[in-house]
Amino acid sequence: MKPTVSCVFVCHDGAGRILLAKRSEQARDEPGTWDCGAGALEFGETFEAAVTREVIEEYTAVPQAIEELGVRNVLREDPPSHWVAVIFAVRVDPAEVRIGEPHKFDALTWCTPDDLPSPRHSQLDATLALLHW
Repeated sequence: MKPTVSCVFVCHDGAGRILLAKRSEQARDEPGTWDCGAGALEFGETFEAAVTREVIEEYTAVPQAIEELGVRNVLREDPPSHWVAVIFAVRVDPAEVRIGEPHKFDALTWCTPDDLPSPRHSQLDATLALLHW
């Protein structure tokens, strides 16, 4: 087995609020938890193209700005997984945001990083720790 590369994105409105999605029962892992968005990097794809594609797929919004925040090496025992997460902050227009993949998400919420809903996905706090605004 080999690790995969994932583009993880924290969508924000440019005014201090971030967008989180509640994972549905059909989600790959940790159903019922709140998380930011993510998607696998496809062969030959730039990071920016992957983030743009995934933001549009998951939230129906076109990114207005994409900023790379850092990289995490994610090793997890349950479920067993290993991926390299390249983390991005993505500004979007809240008026454009909708659930684009209803089989993956039950709800969306805008919140501030200091007032997060729970339960949270096991990787969310480490991802949000990379925000610097």
